[in-house]
Amino acid sequence: MAATRSIPALVRQLFKAAQSSGDLTFYATQVSILSCGGLPFQLRFSPALANKPKADKSKTTKPKDPFEDPPQGLFISDLGPNHYLVLNKFPVIPDHFILATKQFKEQTDLLEEEDIGAAYECLKAYQQNGEELFGFFNSGEHSGASQPHRHIQFLPVDSMRSGIEQNETWNVLADSLLESPDLPFKFFSSRIPSLVTPKRLYELYKALHEKAVQAVVDRSPEESTSSAENKRKGESPISYNLGLTDRAMVLCPRVSEGLRIAGTNGELIGPIALNGTILGGTLLVKSEEEWQSLKDDQTKLADVLGAIGIPSTTSKRL
Repeated sequence: MAATRSIPALVRQLFKAAQSSGDLTFYATQVSILSCGGLPFQLRFSPALANKPKADKSKTTKPKDPFEDPPQGLFISDLGPNHYLVLNKFPVIPDHFILATKQFKEQTDLLEEEDIGAAYECLKAYQQNGEELFGFFNSGEHSGASQPHRHIQFLPVDSMRSGIEQNETWNVLADSLLESPDLPFKFFSSRIPSLVTPKRLYELYKALHEKAVQAVVDRSPEESTSSAENKRKGESPISYNLGLTDRAMVLCPRVSEGLRIAGTNGELIGPIALNGTILGGTLLVKSEEEWQSLKDDQTKLADVLGAIGIPSTTSKRL
C-alpha cells in the first residue's frame, strides 16, 4: 500500500502509463465557461464520448462489476483494509480516479464512516502536496449513478482547469456553496474543520443527508412515503449527489437526472443529464447541438439546474 501522501504523484504516473498502454481511453473535450447565479460553470463537449463502449444490460447477461476485479493497468493502490484506488477507464479529465470498496456494497446505501474517512484521506493527500482535489458521490436513480458497486470519484482541480482560457475564471463550485449563493437548486453545505476525525465527518454527512431527506418529504409527502416503504434497510430514501473538498461538504437532493432543452431549431434535444460533477461546477454534453444551445442561451443552464433538484432561492448551512 502506497503512503497516502504519495497518492497525487502515483495517480499522475499511472494515468500516463495506462494511457500509453491503452488500459484507459482519454476523451478530449472542448470547454466553455457559462454563468449561473454569478458563479462560473464549465460546459464540456466530447463528441467521441457518445461512441464509448456501453455495458451489456441484457437480462440474460449478468452486468459486469468493474470494481470486483479491476484491471492491473488501472489499479493504483489499496487504501486501508476496506478500500482501494483505481483509475477511471474512460476519463474526460486527466487523472480521474476512484475510491471503491473491496467488498461489494450498494451505491444506494448510505455511506459509512470508513467510506467518508477514506475519501478524506485522498483529499488530505492532495492538500498536503499544495494541490486541490474534488470528490463526488452519485447515489440513486436520479443522481447520474452508473454502477451499483459503491465508489466515490475524484478529480484534481488543476486537471479540471485543463482547456480553460487564461482570461477566463473558474473555481470549484463546492467551496463557493459554503457562502449559500442563490442557485436554482436546493443544496445543503457544511464547512470541514481543519482538524477533523472520520467520526465527525460522518456526523456532518448524516446531518446533511437528513436535511435533504426532509426537503424531499416537504416537497412531496405522499410520494416520499411510498418511495421510502420500498427501500431496503440502510438504503437512502432519496437520490442525491455529494460533493467534497478539503474545506467543504455539499449535498444536493435529486428528483431528476436531467432536462430536455430546445435546440437551435426549436426542437427538444437531450436530456442534459447531470451527475455529481455539477457540485464541482462542471457539466458534460455529448452532442454539438446541446453544446451550441447551452452556449447561445445561458438561461437554459438555469433551467436544467432547476429541474434536477428541488427548486430553491435559498440554501442551508450547518
